[in-house]
Amino acid sequence: MHTYPYTIENGSGEELVFLGVVPGEAAQRLEVQIRALPGAGPPMHVHHLQAEAMTVVSGKLGFQIDDGEPRYVGPGETMVFAPGVGHRWWNAGTTELQCTGWAEPAHNVEYFLTALFGSMKRGGRKRPGFFDAAFLLTRYRSEVRMLDIPAIVQTAVFPVLLAVGRLVGKYDRFQDAPEPVHTPQMHR
Repeated sequence: MHTYPYTIENGSGEELVFLGVVPGEAAQRLEVQIRALPGAGPPMHVHHLQAEAMTVVSGKLGFQIDDGEPRYVGPGETMVFAPGVGHRWWNAGTTELQCTGWAEPAHNVEYFLTALFGSMKRGGRKRPGFFDAAFLLTRYRSEVRMLDIPAIVQTAVFPVLLAVGRLVGKYDRFQDAPEPVHTPQMHR
């Protein structure tokens, strides 16, 4: 792990500053600061085990829950995404979006996001590399899922990418990957 605070950025307009892990209401909470350029934000995803919160410091936060209509919040307003709820967010304004936030319980979200952002930055794209995505989204499927990736890709293509990636040494960078959180009821 890193010494706090530390910053990651994905090369596509998102920057996270991990501030530390502190006691939360029910579990350890990872606290962050978030900055996003206009239009930047993650695709539709779900945290199976974690609540995620964002409080707008400056700018305009757009968000969508499942198939609902886009909604917006501004400075001083907080949006909490419950565990198991599909969502996405983005900078809906014309200036930099700045937020504070947290994920609870922390579990592997810090490692996952650090690896994901690193892959995006290395590839110079708005998405992680195929091999990295296959590894991270398969290993941590009990914690997070990208809803924009078709199920057939996740069930048929990812296993092939994983096998090829292992053969050609694509996953050496993930040797320190923490064990995924296993729950009695695995989410697929």
